[in-house]
Amino acid sequence: MTQTSENAVVVEPSTRGRKPRRTRVHRAWFVAAVTFVTIIGAAAFRSVPGLFIDPLHDEFGWSRGTIGAAVSVNLALYGLTAPFAAALMDRYGIRRVVAVALTVIALGSGLTVWMTAAWQLMLCWGLLVGLGSGSMALAFAATVTNRWFTERRGLVTGVLTAAAASGQLIFLPVLSWIVAAHDWRPAAVTVALAALAVVPFVWLLLHDHPADVGQKPYGAEEFVPKPAPVPGAARRALTVLSSAVRTGPFWLLAGSFAICGASTNGLVQTHFVPASHDHGMPITTAASLLAVIGVFDVVGTIASGWFTDRYDSRRLLAVYYALRGVSLLFLPMLLAPGVHPPMVFFIVFYGLDWVATVPPTLALCREHYGDDSPIVFGWVLASHQVGAAVVAFAGGVARDAFGSYDVVWYASGALCAAAALMALVIRRRSVTAGPGRV
Repeated sequence: MTQTSENAVVVEPSTRGRKPRRTRVHRAWFVAAVTFVTIIGAAAFRSVPGLFIDPLHDEFGWSRGTIGAAVSVNLALYGLTAPFAAALMDRYGIRRVVAVALTVIALGSGLTVWMTAAWQLMLCWGLLVGLGSGSMALAFAATVTNRWFTERRGLVTGVLTAAAASGQLIFLPVLSWIVAAHDWRPAAVTVALAALAVVPFVWLLLHDHPADVGQKPYGAEEFVPKPAPVPGAARRALTVLSSAVRTGPFWLLAGSFAICGASTNGLVQTHFVPASHDHGMPITTAASLLAVIGVFDVVGTIASGWFTDRYDSRRLLAVYYALRGVSLLFLPMLLAPGVHPPMVFFIVFYGLDWVATVPPTLALCREHYGDDSPIVFGWVLASHQVGAAVVAFAGGVARDAFGSYDVVWYASGALCAAAALMALVIRRRSVTAGPGRV
């Protein structure tokens, strides 16, 4: 601009008449897309345990209980790492934490091809991959959603949660074919390469906060400045936990979510393929059915996010757990050498319910714990994975002891009924109230 008089300002010709640039799509959606792809890449290893149980048992002679113990370490660390990862993201940024986590997953998966002893399985499959995948658990999705969105949070949570199912859909058929045709080692290498392939996208495209690109969160009326890094990540995670355990909703959410993990990751994801194989079904067929669960999981989780934006989260959880429990009680009667209509119905029904519990659970954490909700949800997720770890191990032991998985299916169905009751007794609370109180 040039000044022509004391009070007059003339716009230079280079800018006169030019309309301000408008962003057609908010940057938050691009960040959500990168997060979705990242979780898909990390989900590759989540598809592996059920495919490796029989090959490892046949090659090394390890009992299914031993292999299940390694899976349980992985699942437990997946959950226990999540709250610390959420705090680390506050301290060092989302991009750095996720890039390191993907690298650790690739390292752990790649090293399994040289293992010869059970303790090496615990180290690679249990420790390294458990820590890496836990750093990108659903607390990662919660952090992205809280920072980048003030509207459509339930929908975005559902979409990001569905990413894990999408990864299962993509990788399960491929990995099962690789295991059947070329043994389990090439499948482990495929997982490592998939994790590494996502790292460049994370480093180049995943922004930590809307303020980094000069934008408001999606749906926000005012600009939100980027908060200063929060030191003492571990201390903060433990401090938030110390506050949350004094509240009733935390224990109800943690208890019901532990049952959620026991009846999904610990039971079906880990033991469905070997259980189906026990009844004469080929591994590739059973893995394909598990992948189909992933198809309907995507639909069910996104729909659950939409419902969460509109209906009482407690009642949604009660319905989800009750329906899941009923389906698991019928599963032992449906397992057979081939695929028949009742099994297809179970796959569709169970898939719609697989992780539909996540959006309403996260919404209840946000309602009760405010800004601390990503870390609180990380601890609730830890209970989910501890429940999964217990059943992953118990399922293997039950198979060794009784020759079948039937008792575990029935027990999980009964536990789901208890989870439905837990959800119903959670008290409602005003969103505007201070965090961390009943």
